[in-house]
Amino acid sequence: MSEIERRHIWLCADDYGMSGAVSAAIRDLIARRRINATSVMVLAPSFSQSEAAALDAAAAAHSAIGLHLTLTAPFRPLSDGFAPVRDDGAFLPLAAMAGHALARWLRPEDLEREIARQFAAFQSAFGRTPDFVDGHQHIHVFPQIRKVLVGAIKDAAPRAWLRQCARPAAARKSLADPKGFVLDALSARLRRLAARDGVRTNPAFAGTYSFAPGADYAKLFPGFLDRLPDGGVVMCHPGKVDAELRRLDPLTDLREREYEYFLGDDFPRLLAARGIALA
Repeated sequence: MSEIERRHIWLCADDYGMSGAVSAAIRDLIARRRINATSVMVLAPSFSQSEAAALDAAAAAHSAIGLHLTLTAPFRPLSDGFAPVRDDGAFLPLAAMAGHALARWLRPEDLEREIARQFAAFQSAFGRTPDFVDGHQHIHVFPQIRKVLVGAIKDAAPRAWLRQCARPAAARKSLADPKGFVLDALSARLRRLAARDGVRTNPAFAGTYSFAPGADYAKLFPGFLDRLPDGGVVMCHPGKVDAELRRLDPLTDLREREYEYFLGDDFPRLLAARGIALA
């Protein structure tokens, strides 16, 4: 198959910086060229300048590094005065934060200040602006947040692209993936906002699943590639488990399952059979 006929996609590992073991696994996959993008949680307690330098070295010129905008618990704001927060000072959990956004109860000035701080933290760590921007738990596609974020990208990182989370238009869509329908709807508005302000977005998105303990990632992954166009994004969460990850996030053992899948021989064979190359 010629290079012209290939589809080039972004295979993006979310949550770099969440824990040392997660970051090390992501760097390993990037160095092996098994994935070609990762998004960084600049406010995670485990993220540091040394973690940024190690990622930069692994990514070299062949992988993209993005900002993983984080606005949900158990993480804490970088900015002063953000509201609402939990009693311990952390952001609200996803359901509560999403509810506030849908009801338009968030203060735009708080969002502007916090998003600016996370952009600045990325700039400080990497010495440049992010290649792209996405959101932890897809919080960036919700009302109020998406508007402020699009404006921030336009002003602070105009060459970055923004991850929209709608599936390919021609994809088979199952009621077994209700999250996919929610993201399709929310991303339609995100795309319109981004287009209005000249911010680029990916043409399609895949990678959501139930995260049930028994999920068979090796069987799920081929479906993520179905009808995915050139330039599409597949989200993934590879990692190794350590105490910090268990403290911060319920998604643990499945990260190791994803990591092992990307290390295995079936993964590159699948890409070759589908005519897919990592962008």
